[in-house]
Amino acid sequence: MAATLTRKLAIACSLLLASLWSLAAQAGALQRADLERLFPQPFILGEKDDVLPIWPIFKQNGTSDDLVAYVFESIDLAPVPGFSGTPINLLVALTPEGNFLEVRVLSHHEPVFVDGLGPEPLFDFVKQYAGKSLKQPIKVGAPGANAGAADSAAAIINGVAKATASVRIVNESLLAAGLEVARAKLGFAEGRDPSRAARVRADVFEKLDWRGLVERGYVKHYRVSNAESEIPFVGTVAAGLDPEVRSNPDGVFIDLWIGELDAPSVGRNLLDEATFKRLIADLDGRHALLVVSTGRLSFLDDDFVSGSVPTRMALRQADAPVEIRDFAWRRPLTAHDMPQGDVSVLTIKTLTGWDPANPAEFSLRATREKGQILPERIHHDFVFSFSVPGDLLALPPSESAKGFSGVWLDRRVDVAILAVSLFVLTVALAMQRAVTGSARAFAIFRRGFLVFTLFFIGWWAQAQLSIVTLIGLARAAKGEGGLAFLLYDPPSLLLWFFTLGSLIIWGRGTFCGWLCPFGALQEFAGDFARFFRVPQWRLRGRLEERLRLLKYGALAAILSAAFASSALAEHLAEIEPFKTAITLVFMRTLPFVLYAGGLLVGGLFVYKFFCRFLCPLGAALALVGLARKWDWIARRVECGDPCQLCKAKCRYNAIKPSGEIIYHECFQCMDCVVIHNDRKQCVPLVLQDRNSRPLRPAKLEAR
Repeated sequence: MAATLTRKLAIACSLLLASLWSLAAQAGALQRADLERLFPQPFILGEKDDVLPIWPIFKQNGTSDDLVAYVFESIDLAPVPGFSGTPINLLVALTPEGNFLEVRVLSHHEPVFVDGLGPEPLFDFVKQYAGKSLKQPIKVGAPGANAGAADSAAAIINGVAKATASVRIVNESLLAAGLEVARAKLGFAEGRDPSRAARVRADVFEKLDWRGLVERGYVKHYRVSNAESEIPFVGTVAAGLDPEVRSNPDGVFIDLWIGELDAPSVGRNLLDEATFKRLIADLDGRHALLVVSTGRLSFLDDDFVSGSVPTRMALRQADAPVEIRDFAWRRPLTAHDMPQGDVSVLTIKTLTGWDPANPAEFSLRATREKGQILPERIHHDFVFSFSVPGDLLALPPSESAKGFSGVWLDRRVDVAILAVSLFVLTVALAMQRAVTGSARAFAIFRRGFLVFTLFFIGWWAQAQLSIVTLIGLARAAKGEGGLAFLLYDPPSLLLWFFTLGSLIIWGRGTFCGWLCPFGALQEFAGDFARFFRVPQWRLRGRLEERLRLLKYGALAAILSAAFASSALAEHLAEIEPFKTAITLVFMRTLPFVLYAGGLLVGGLFVYKFFCRFLCPLGAALALVGLARKWDWIARRVECGDPCQLCKAKCRYNAIKPSGEIIYHECFQCMDCVVIHNDRKQCVPLVLQDRNSRPLRPAKLEAR
């Protein structure tokens, strides 16, 4: 039986590897026939591009066929995870001029549009992009924000109430995918690849005050006097409308300072060391620009909302817009000689294609009004060139850093920390006798590791393994999609491979007992219950055995739905509270929060209730763990007869009356190992010391 299960595991591993490498990115769903139905006559669908997953759309004009749009799916070019953890897929038609001809929602799993508002608000939201141009910044505003949009340097898209995060993700996906096509086909940003952008050097620092930063060009200064502000309006109906021009022509209209704050020579001179380190950690790879304004025209308008896109200021590079967003990051600046005024930290995401090594342009929009009732508004954008000094930058990464390899490079610290932790755990499990020599020291080690699992593996690295991956594996086995997205999630991929390996050696318990973030949260709930002496319900006999079958039933239902290509599989997967409690940190609709919270409350009375009885992933790991090669937990012939101490102490009921370990239900808490090695707890050891009678250890044999 073990050999058969081992072969099955090898097949499963091969399928996983094959599906991981079968696709370079998640594939879109539409085929040629689908697109021809969506774009019927008089449109003509061309041949799919050899490089990018895009289709040209032509329209007959006399004797020639004119290119009217490129059509593509956003998930092929910018699979940005949605608020649910799954990318939103959009159908996009982009004209040769860089305008959105049409945008439709093909698929999404956003909780707010599934469980709450319904899909219609999302469909209405994306319709607003029709006619908008990639040549201008596009900003998601508040609902009804189009009022007064002409004053903005960006195109304003009305947001959706209660769905702020989701619609911003839609905007990011759409712009990132659109810019990818525009760079490759329309010459935007000179066709530059975002992965080839220069990076800020972390090893360059020079102690400078504010004046020194400006003199060295690390902080750029732009100034426009009142008299100079009048020049663009000369000859228009707005001429002479600003009284300050006449009364104080030398006064300051625009006074701006802009610098790359994430460069140490700027940031470490303006922030204390600890604050600068926190800034870099919070940025998570994004660029940060410090902007200070002291003139009459600030880059922040009266209606500015922290964390939003400034409406008066815009950034462009190589004729393509670059989204800048307020970081909502307010920390004291330590440079006493810096000017006092409006201050903001503006962030730039790497997907925008921004390259700090190349010249860019900031624009600041000034608006004048003529008339009292229904005034006429006249605008002018003051443009300032901006560049980051070359000595603050590193050369672009090599070609090998493209695609998922670049993600691994960016997350190398997380991967290294996780790898070290897995090595530590491997040593601890391999040297169980030494590690459990002191019950107190082992308890501290285990609780410390579980804290690491919850906070780092779960909430920080977002590496909570899930039955959703097995759903993808089932569909990949049928040739419906793949698991290539795991290549873009290095911590999860590393954890999957470690877990698969540990199943052969130790069984299910390595992941479920040590590496599952929600399992750690459940265990802390159990510790809380013991500390406050919450009554514990210990289930025994047939009731426990029947409840254990529930998780296998859940696993069978989910995988059956997945093999049947039913969307029901993803709904059934919600039996896992992982997305709610770990991925979204309980920031979800009330039913999901109540469900996850209810499981934790249930765990106060029945130890790790969900993990033992309901978890479909635990069921899958338990089945594969039957291929385990060794019974590695030490036992004695006296275990079970006459000694029942380990069985009585096991909160998982994973020890038979005979003393045998039920490995597929064991979570490797190693409490029984501690007892086995403790001469003050283990009854056979106590009797040995009392009677000087030798003990007969049970052998640990390969299965």
